[in-house]
Amino acid sequence: MINDNHHTLDAVGPRLKRLRLRRDITLADLAEQTGISASTLSRLEAGLRRPTLEQLLPLARVHGVTLDELVDAPPTGDPRVNLRPVACADGSMVLPLTRRPGGIQAYKFILPRGVDEQEPQLRTHEGYDWAYVLNGTLRLVLGEHDLILKPGEAAEFDTRTPHWFGATSAGPVEFLSLIGKEGQRAHVRAAPKLDE
Repeated sequence: MINDNHHTLDAVGPRLKRLRLRRDITLADLAEQTGISASTLSRLEAGLRRPTLEQLLPLARVHGVTLDELVDAPPTGDPRVNLRPVACADGSMVLPLTRRPGGIQAYKFILPRGVDEQEPQLRTHEGYDWAYVLNGTLRLVLGEHDLILKPGEAAEFDTRTPHWFGATSAGPVEFLSLIGKEGQRAHVRAAPKLDE
């Protein structure tokens, strides 16, 4: 059993290096984000030093993985993803559904009852967004369009177009969102498109 634990800790170094390289960040960047010196990070990645829990916790957080994933703990047979909801000041809730860095990220948003006369604060950023309404009514302001999406409806758009999401006075809304970097799009088709 002791040998298994040593082997598990020995394998953490290469895993840490793969995670850092996949995120395309330097040791100096990682040191700034974790508070662990670059030289210590280098020794951890090279397997010249065994990591402590105090080092693994910030590394797992920065890389967006669980401690179990970081140390490659044996599976428990429980396939559930441990969601950690983020509560926002406006009463909304965001549940990250993906943990890997880069690529398309999935989120579930829960927005409280809105006010129909609310003046939306339009935003822009690089990337693409795809939203699918699960429950409630979602108001999407996209450029000069003011759209109402109901359960089962989806929207996809370039996020460089000024946009805003909100609930209506009908009640709270829950929707899924896939957000990708510029050039990445999520495509969903229920039926083949017919030529007109």
